[in-house]
Amino acid sequence: MWITPKSPSACAWYLRPFFWNQRRKYGAVLQSALFWARAPKVFLGVAVLYGMIDRKSSPLDPVLRSLVTVRVSQLNGCRFCIDINSATLLKQGLAVEKLEALDRWPHSALFGDRERTTLEYAEAVTLRSDAIDGGLMQRLKGYYDDDTIVELTALIAFQNLSSKFNSALGVPPQGFCLIPGRDGR
Repeated sequence: MWITPKSPSACAWYLRPFFWNQRRKYGAVLQSALFWARAPKVFLGVAVLYGMIDRKSSPLDPVLRSLVTVRVSQLNGCRFCIDINSATLLKQGLAVEKLEALDRWPHSALFGDRERTTLEYAEAVTLRSDAIDGGLMQRLKGYYDDDTIVELTALIAFQNLSSKFNSALGVPPQGFCLIPGRDGR
């Protein structure tokens, strides 16, 4: 870590409900939140945006949303995001084998056509959004209406913001996704 995270007790009072919710949901305050808490007004804006993107009424399937967030996190080298979003994916019922194959999805038979198209789009937005071609957009429109494509793009853009922020500041994983036999565990 390049910067010391703020202590929850030293944070602005209006951030404490977010920390309470994180303890309830994850069993701990998220290290990433304690970095964002150094800019409390920015933290609030990011939290509200995330809440709108990750709402239950989203037209995007929760498992697909989580696949996208993990893949974008992998591309950006965010160990914290990979950890927490992988744990979410497994809680949603995704098979460990599919999670472990995500970084090589183009060569895995575990992913269906909709997932492949969505992951291809997520990678294109993350790596070079000005190079998205009409063919990819037409394939995407075979699965999603225009409003859903906007939501998907917002999700990818948000995850890029989050994972680049955490990766740049060296936010470490918190051990949410411990898969036996992986990484010597």
